[in-house]
Amino acid sequence: MANSVPTTIKKYANRRLYNTASSAYVTLADLAKMVKSGEDFVVFDAKSNEDITRSVLTQIIFEQEGIEGQSLLPTTFLRQLIRFYGDSMQALIPSYLEFTIDRFTGEKQAMSEAASRLFGPDAFSAGSFAALQEMTQKNFAAFNQALGVFSPFSGAAAAAEGGPKKAASSDDIDELRSKLSEMQEKLESLAKKS
Repeated sequence: MANSVPTTIKKYANRRLYNTASSAYVTLADLAKMVKSGEDFVVFDAKSNEDITRSVLTQIIFEQEGIEGQSLLPTTFLRQLIRFYGDSMQALIPSYLEFTIDRFTGEKQAMSEAASRLFGPDAFSAGSFAALQEMTQKNFAAFNQALGVFSPFSGAAAAAEGGPKKAASSDDIDELRSKLSEMQEKLESLAKKS
């Protein structure tokens, strides 16, 4: 970031955005460029002086998602995200998403280099997505395991709600046996402590 003090943007009733630093009207596309260049800003409603930065950033994402070939948020993800509103897990989601995107951003350069070595210069084309998908699945599994510490039965309830699944492979069964043994050991150690 070039500035430690964020630029102030005022949004007027006519929906126009005014950059107080440059004394010029700007568009959502201009604000998107500011974000991409690392320039921080806050947006205030000119009449009420309410901080509306979150809703303006959401508008930028909405516009970017509407551009053909620019979409980052799959429909399934959006549906899952909507399901978390009002859910008991809602409070955890922002922190988890922020942690995940920060981690992804921090590892972006290393991932690019590793993917280029493995898959060639077109490493991040649609066809070479498997490695990234695997990393995401591992992150999600780690998150689920962390949640399991708080409630050892939440994983079983979530699995029961999931509906019919495909037949388990021998690897899946071995993994379940291993997890069952771990849980049994934890229960036994808890019983010994009491």
